[in-house]
Amino acid sequence: MKALIQRVKRASVTIDSVLYSEIGMGMLVLLGVEKGDENINADKLADKLVNLRIFEDENGKMNKSLLDVSGEILVVSQFTLCGDCKKGTRPSFDKSAPPEIANNLYEYFIERVKEYSLTVKTGKFAAMMDVELVNDGPVTFMIEK
Repeated sequence: MKALIQRVKRASVTIDSVLYSEIGMGMLVLLGVEKGDENINADKLADKLVNLRIFEDENGKMNKSLLDVSGEILVVSQFTLCGDCKKGTRPSFDKSAPPEIANNLYEYFIERVKEYSLTVKTGKFAAMMDVELVNDGPVTFMIEK
């Protein structure tokens, strides 16, 4: 399971020119599910993300977590994170989990994050989405579990 996380001032998802979801200050999570991923991967990733200290404290140091700042989180499924670009010029998606498995783990991950009593918004699995964000920093990390 891979997550590209971005600290944001705001982020939103639009589908077919209609606003689907939006958050204020917090974290945008682009989530990729790979073959072999299981609930335990989602459990570890959810815990890591909400506790990751990427928000600034009063001294300007990245010392606060999403929980500490009561930030919001926007989770968007993105199977292309699992793409392999090592050979040739066309990515291979052989490592991506099949859609049914990926959707189940995506939904499970969302439920796990909701257990931390944060505002959690989502994209729509397998939809063509316009994702907009104002990256705060910019601060961006890739996490794999």
